[in-house]
Amino acid sequence: MNIYRLRQKMWLAISYVLLILIAVVTIYPALWIVFSSFREGTSLFSETLLPQKWTLEHYRELFTTLSFGTWYINSLKISIITMVLSVIFQLLTGYAFSRFRFKTRKTIMSGLFVIGLFPSFLSLMAVFVLLNNMKLLNTHTALIMVSSAGAAVGYLLVKGYFDTIPKSLEEAAIIDGASNWGVFFRILLPLSRPLIVYMAVTSFAGTFSEFIFAQTILRTEDKQTLAVGLFNLVNTQTSTQFTVFAAGSVLVSIPVVLIFIIFQRMLVEGLTAGAEKG
Repeated sequence: MNIYRLRQKMWLAISYVLLILIAVVTIYPALWIVFSSFREGTSLFSETLLPQKWTLEHYRELFTTLSFGTWYINSLKISIITMVLSVIFQLLTGYAFSRFRFKTRKTIMSGLFVIGLFPSFLSLMAVFVLLNNMKLLNTHTALIMVSSAGAAVGYLLVKGYFDTIPKSLEEAAIIDGASNWGVFFRILLPLSRPLIVYMAVTSFAGTFSEFIFAQTILRTEDKQTLAVGLFNLVNTQTSTQFTVFAAGSVLVSIPVVLIFIIFQRMLVEGLTAGAEKG
């Protein structure tokens, strides 16, 4: 019995040590960027973590000499619209596969599943050619379309969650005269709030930091997003504005961090939604 307790304590101690190491590896780079944004000069290198002299000049420079405000508004607009469309597409797709039976149902599900296994940037050239033929390059509409179109691939989580909702609730609503749309809006959506929050937050965060398609589609500075604008800030060999880049990175992280903190409880529930069928 004493040996068993000793092993338990040893594994617990090892677990805490590993968690501390993971926390240090995760938090230290973030702290370095935050403190670098308040450090004088243009270099990220410093012998100390805390800056010897604090300054807000890098934050002022973002809005005085760069189009940071425009980039921020562009990113928020694209992310919010994409978030709404993505959630709608995923909910409708998951509802159709969960509650309806049709001939090509399994084929479409398998096809979407296989497509989801491949990275989205593999279709970059094809998407570029299509958008060029449609005269949509350098428009926010194009980026919203591209970001939202792949949302249906995430139907599996929604379908799994809807499968856990008893069909007796829908049958009772149908007996009372509710249509399929009525069942969807009055029964399924209110019960799927944690899942909807999870999909909305992850969609917003992913689009807000999206770079590959944004860099390919958006050409002019007034159309760029935060990821593209900040990358171009330090992209050339002669670029030395690393502390300004750090300041921009801090401001970029604020909305995403706040959203995750506010909806933390629902995110945990939504992450495990549909994990098992009841």
